[in-house]
Amino acid sequence: MPAKRRLTMRQLRQMLRLAGSGTSSREIAVVLGVARSTVQDNLKRAALAGLTWPLPGELTDDALEHRLFARAGVKQGQRRRQEPVWAELSIELRKPGVTLLILWEEYRSVHPDGYGYSRFCELFRGFEQSLSPTMRQEHAAGDKVFVDYSGKKVPIVDRKTGEVREAELFVGVLGASSYTFAEATWTQTLPDWIGSHVRMFAVFGGVPRLIVPDNLKSGVNRASFHDPEINRSYGMMASHYGVGVLPARPRRPKDKAKVENAVRFAQSCILGRLRKQTFFSLAEANAAIGEMLARINDHVMRRLGVSRRHLFETVERPALASLPGEDYEFAEWRLARVSTDYHVEFKTFFYSVPHGLIRQQIDIRATARMIEIFHRGKRVAAHQRRYGGPRFGTDPEHMPSAHRRYAEWTPDRFRRWGASIGPETEGLITAILASRPHPEQGFRTCLGILRLYRDLPRERAEAVSARAVEIGGLTCKTITALIATHKSARHSTEPAAVVEHANLRGPGYFH
Repeated sequence: MPAKRRLTMRQLRQMLRLAGSGTSSREIAVVLGVARSTVQDNLKRAALAGLTWPLPGELTDDALEHRLFARAGVKQGQRRRQEPVWAELSIELRKPGVTLLILWEEYRSVHPDGYGYSRFCELFRGFEQSLSPTMRQEHAAGDKVFVDYSGKKVPIVDRKTGEVREAELFVGVLGASSYTFAEATWTQTLPDWIGSHVRMFAVFGGVPRLIVPDNLKSGVNRASFHDPEINRSYGMMASHYGVGVLPARPRRPKDKAKVENAVRFAQSCILGRLRKQTFFSLAEANAAIGEMLARINDHVMRRLGVSRRHLFETVERPALASLPGEDYEFAEWRLARVSTDYHVEFKTFFYSVPHGLIRQQIDIRATARMIEIFHRGKRVAAHQRRYGGPRFGTDPEHMPSAHRRYAEWTPDRFRRWGASIGPETEGLITAILASRPHPEQGFRTCLGILRLYRDLPRERAEAVSARAVEIGGLTCKTITALIATHKSARHSTEPAAVVEHANLRGPGYFH
């Protein structure tokens, strides 16, 4: 029927009654609240159909509509012009850059006597309204992926103890194709949440422009209509893939109707079909979920006549952005303050930072392998992550000079210093360290001796060391005296001439 008709059957009968009483078309338009042209058009139709007031009593509303709007040679209920395949146009409209105007121009190029643009749009919207609520939403290819957790969980049995542990079900749905990804994870915590995104993008083989999550804490620190606050770790993952995060508005389920419907679909098609199976590991559960996902994505949708996989391969995948060169490595971010010992704590272990940052607030980035520490956006320290052994990881470069010197004093270090002079000096150092209840108590003595040897020839130092060990002189005072003795002996190495004198007793005096 022409789009100009706006009257109900009741209004048409009233119009004919008023016209029969001599009321002008202008006055009838005011009474009915419609345009004058609409009244004139319908009065013309009535005249052509031979209808005048009063109408025959047996004339029903259906018969009246048929008399007014039927066309000769046109079957009632069918359109006169050649129509496109609306399902195909609905698929084409999901491709980047495609608009209804472009589709209409292509339609008219094939059917020059086809529908005008306004009627074309009206019929297309009518077709879309006949689809499911999920399909009525307009999503461009490669634009959005909707993610959420199912409220229903997957029971997993411990094979040894029989204990049942419930796993979460993560669901992601692409906007244009409704192509679905799902997997089971143990928790909804940040590592599992981000890990599911990484695996989802790998399955898609690309990334969309936006992620639309629900406002769970792993993704959104503070839900807000105007200014939602994205979790920092989640935001870093999004930056790695070059994708934006657009949380659904609080208490607006229609913002994520796509994933809401996918979640319900997953609950019935995945969990419902798997409810009688027993899983003994997360891997077993995900293998079964993968089989169910294949059925979902390969199922031909009744209204569109194609499967989700077909839409994904032909429409969605070409519009996705490329994956980065490597997968995102999960990193947890923490705020901390540097303590007075220039260390920060992360999960019971302590890591050093430059001592000048004492009492400063810093950011900790923790991966499975590394601990990185940032101050005002600049990385100031990096350590191998510790899971056992000593609780403190200290970089000597981060220490004050006085602390650094003391930290460098070790028994082995002093022995190496002694060995660099000679074996006798090494033996002296070893003897000094062994003579103290604790080796650390001999560090200062060793340091003093090595300073005394600084200007002493190696041979003299070795001789002094040997003599000191021989007499047990293991102090700086003794070593100083021995050095002085050896210095005086150095000046009298040649024997002096014997002076003849009457008072000197010769070798024969005692014989």
